[in-house]
Amino acid sequence: MADDPYAALGVSRTATDAEIKKAYRKIARTDHPDLTDDPAAHERFKAASAAYDLLRDPEQRARFDRGEIDAQGQERPQRRYYRDFSESPDNPYRGQADFGDFSDVFADLFGEGGRGGFRAGARPGAGGRSFDMRGQDYRYTLEVDFLTAARGGTTRITLPEGQVLDVNIPAGTRDGQTIRLRGKGGPGMGEAPPGDALLTLSVREDPDWRPEGDDVTTVLPISLDEAVLGGRVEVQTIDGPVMLTIPRGASSGQKLRLRGRGLQGAGGKRGDQHVELRVVMPPKVDDELARFIETWRKDHAYDPRATRRRGGR
Repeated sequence: MADDPYAALGVSRTATDAEIKKAYRKIARTDHPDLTDDPAAHERFKAASAAYDLLRDPEQRARFDRGEIDAQGQERPQRRYYRDFSESPDNPYRGQADFGDFSDVFADLFGEGGRGGFRAGARPGAGGRSFDMRGQDYRYTLEVDFLTAARGGTTRITLPEGQVLDVNIPAGTRDGQTIRLRGKGGPGMGEAPPGDALLTLSVREDPDWRPEGDDVTTVLPISLDEAVLGGRVEVQTIDGPVMLTIPRGASSGQKLRLRGRGLQGAGGKRGDQHVELRVVMPPKVDDELARFIETWRKDHAYDPRATRRRGGR
């Protein structure tokens, strides 16, 4: 992991969120482990993924810029000089000859989240005490396609250390959601457990599906005769194809609702799917169709733009 996440992505510290996202996706398209066997590319992708995970969060980015956390998202120990600490009224050991257990001092220096423990008799020759600290959490970004995120499923990943894992993607996963893989982070110190791997999911946009909260919108092309006469046609849903009834006289832009066919939301309740109709003319208007329309227009002509003109638009 690079010490400077901005350098890992090749952007300046004043880069916008959009510029940061664009830079990450550019690297992912060339250096992703699934696309190349080059070890150097794998390292660049690993560094870029960790950098993007840090900088995409406005609060985390601000804390890094202020120097409160490092490039791995870990708290930076606040610098305190021994003299300042020893003379402070807050020092519980001030004026005492017995220095005893220094675990509270470590907590002050490293913060409660990174505090180690001292175990009696665990390391002979080291005063009967040893230092245990939980391993560091590793952060990655995992891109999944829209339907995998919507339906749920399993995707296989390869960690930078070479370990292959099958990751369960919950149904209804949203962009930016994080999955925790316990014990797949950095090794612990002493007898402390390893850290976790945190996968931030990036849901890839799909031109056929437009999510809007728990609802989704799709476009269904229909023929001229289906628009005029109506009928039953097949439409794709997250769960697979279903038959949909097209009403007589359907128009482009008209939306039909499929209840409970959207994304899984809070409490397991699913949203709806909105099917937007799009009337598509035949590849070629032959003479028979043209003559029919000419005859029909003589007695049935109408102006679809009249309503807009009356509304002043």
